[in-house]
Amino acid sequence: MVNATKGLFISCDIPMAQFIVNLNASMPASQKFIIHVLDNTHFFVQPHAAEMIRSAISEFRDQNSYDKPT
Repeated sequence: MVNATKGLFISCDIPMAQFIVNLNASMPASQKFIIHVLDNTHFFVQPHAAEMIRSAISEFRDQNSYDKPT
């Protein structure tokens, strides 16, 4: 019998993949969103986590951006 799971495929570079893995690890067990790690740069995650991942990445990028002083 085949089991199918609806999910979202994520492809990214290795540093962003580590950020996503750490984000998943920081969640309680009931809220973990990674279904399967395919390799170092590809994930299969639960579809409801898409917006949460996007906002966490956006916040991370904002915190790590350099703004040239005027």
